[in-house]
Amino acid sequence: MSLADTSAKVLASWFGCGKSPIAPGTVGSLGALPLHVVLRSLGPLPYWTATLSLTALGIWASERVCESSGEKDPQWIVIDEVAGTLIATGLVRRRSLAVRLAALLLFRVLDVAKPGPVNRAQELKPEGFAVMADDLLAGLAAGVMARWL
Repeated sequence: MSLADTSAKVLASWFGCGKSPIAPGTVGSLGALPLHVVLRSLGPLPYWTATLSLTALGIWASERVCESSGEKDPQWIVIDEVAGTLIATGLVRRRSLAVRLAALLLFRVLDVAKPGPVNRAQELKPEGFAVMADDLLAGLAAGVMARWL
């Protein structure tokens, strides 16, 4: 296995969070919280730069994993949950802990329920983008809803 394939797997699983036998998506979201806390302390420009960079890396890693595994969206890929969590919590990063936790909870609900456009985003191409797109939309929607709280 090449270094690129190994790196893609490590990133896609968010350093092993996706290997959880129970609720890997939720574990991936929880695994994003330490990064949220660090980025939140650095200000908006570093926060959104890191989130966009991680999203781009997530698309690459997801595409590479899907190609090498032959699977459309392996359950252990959780980099999409990480990006969605960072978007949801980033939109309320200056709000109270309760509002940030509400953003996380709303994100998980939308990610699991996949209403309307969130579900349709899974059909986009290329495959790596499709893996990420539904969580990016769910994160955006959750963050906007949490801002109303």
